[in-house]
Amino acid sequence: MKTLFIGGIKSGKSRLAEAYILEQVATGRPYYLATTEFFDDGMQARIHIHQQRRQDSFITIEEPVKLLEAMQKCQGPVLIECVSMWLNNQLYHQISETDILQELEAVLQLSSDMVLVHNEVGLSVISDNRLARQFVDLSGKAAQLMGQYCDMVFFCSAGLKIQMK
Repeated sequence: MKTLFIGGIKSGKSRLAEAYILEQVATGRPYYLATTEFFDDGMQARIHIHQQRRQDSFITIEEPVKLLEAMQKCQGPVLIECVSMWLNNQLYHQISETDILQELEAVLQLSSDMVLVHNEVGLSVISDNRLARQFVDLSGKAAQLMGQYCDMVFFCSAGLKIQMK
């Protein structure tokens, strides 16, 4: 089963996705595929909060770029936290949009049970910054792709989830 948790920044989607996958696993620990590269103290602080919350409940794999390769190493359910940061990393490393979306689709075609976390960034104004517009457009395409492949989709806001699919 594939499940998507999508919502704004600080909407509670990560916490909700973590609780959801832990409820789904009968025995053992799920994988936590952490995609964030950190370049400053603020991002390191956010990562630390996530690490503290999950503690030993997950088998953690940190991979900011090679999502498909990392997924193929997992032998059980996987929480991908988060697709938005992975997209950001892909753009930073100048990977083409076509290659990014093809890799994401290859991940979604795996038979693995997975829970994906993604920021909804399309509910704001259109930026005057070219790179920001590129990210928002790519993020929207990725969200539509995940929505197509996922069996369940939850929209998160105010620490609550609403099932969309």
